Amino acid sequence: MFNKLLTALKRNKARLLSLVIILVAVVLIKVVLVDIVFVGQQYEKNRIITPWGEKIKSGNLSVDYTIEQTLNDIEQLGLNTLNVPVQIDISSLTANTMSINLGSKKKAVELIRKLKYKGISVILEPYPFIQNGELYETELKPTDLNEWFWNWKQVVLSQLIREIAKPYKVYALCIGSNFDQFENQYEYWTDVADFVRTEYKGRVTYRTNWWYTAEWNTQKTSQYDTYTLKLNNPVLEKLDFISVAAYFELTDKDTNSVDNLVSAIHGTQIFKRNQDIYNELKNLSSKWNKLLFFGELGFPKRNQASVHPWNPSPSNIKNDQEQANCFQAYKEVFEKETWNLGFSVFAIGKEDENKNYYPSDLSIEVIKRWYN
Repeated sequence: MFNKLLTALKRNKARLLSLVIILVAVVLIKVVLVDIVFVGQQYEKNRIITPWGEKIKSGNLSVDYTIEQTLNDIEQLGLNTLNVPVQIDISSLTANTMSINLGSKKKAVELIRKLKYKGISVILEPYPFIQNGELYETELKPTDLNEWFWNWKQVVLSQLIREIAKPYKVYALCIGSNFDQFENQYEYWTDVADFVRTEYKGRVTYRTNWWYTAEWNTQKTSQYDTYTLKLNNPVLEKLDFISVAAYFELTDKDTNSVDNLVSAIHGTQIFKRNQDIYNELKNLSSKWNKLLFFGELGFPKRNQASVHPWNPSPSNIKNDQEQANCFQAYKEVFEKETWNLGFSVFAIGKEDENKNYYPSDLSIEVIKRWYN
């Protein structure tokens, strides 16, 4: 009798344990589903659909960004996407090797987790940090391209795809940015694009740097005509969209009205170049049938912001209005263009006296209204 009772208790205990396991599993599944639905709702809330198509409204981060400031900036600017950098340490302008900065990667993952929960899309960028950030990627010129590109694929891109892009399903991966000195190594770059496609099924882009042309320049050689090189770069066919760092030199004036800046986008005034930036960008998009995205759009809060937008200190005179006017001019020219995918504000994520590109209050008002 005692043995029968013990057996019955054991059976009931096993059934009870099974029931508990089933209940826990049901609760966990419900939590996950609720989380998925919430993230989906957040994504839908943050999508920007205009009469001219879906648009990207993004921001670039300085590598010393803070997560708290970044999240605040996303809210106040009304962004739906963020360009997240992972610092790639490179020792010199001629180095052929590089390494992913582990602290930067860890911070990027922490931020991306928060962004995904908020429904903010991510453009992941391997950010060249040369000689501790003292030098620029536009001047990088490796001595051995075979070695450099092997390392860029295997040491950098492969790891970022495996550890961040795929598990966190980022919106897009930027396979390179502003490598002016060897962007014309077409075979290497198409190989990089093909390599990434085999490893990653998301969107792929490359960010090319700004350029200038002049109507008085008749020397149509590679030394003087980088636009033609960009226009005929076959790697652009491999991309989902073309990114451009839009630091085009517009005027030769300390300050400008919005109307004058709009006019300069259609015909630059500096050095009487009369460069038609609008049509050059449109032709670049049309040539490859790809949407064009301003992967960096920034102006310093200074006089002469439109003269040398690539220079964080073109003048010692602070001018919030001039920065805002530059943003407003780009907004008026490109906001309604169906071939323009959007823009990314350079740069947010940290604000102090050294951050000349951080948008002023006047610029924030312009950016908030963009696509609204």
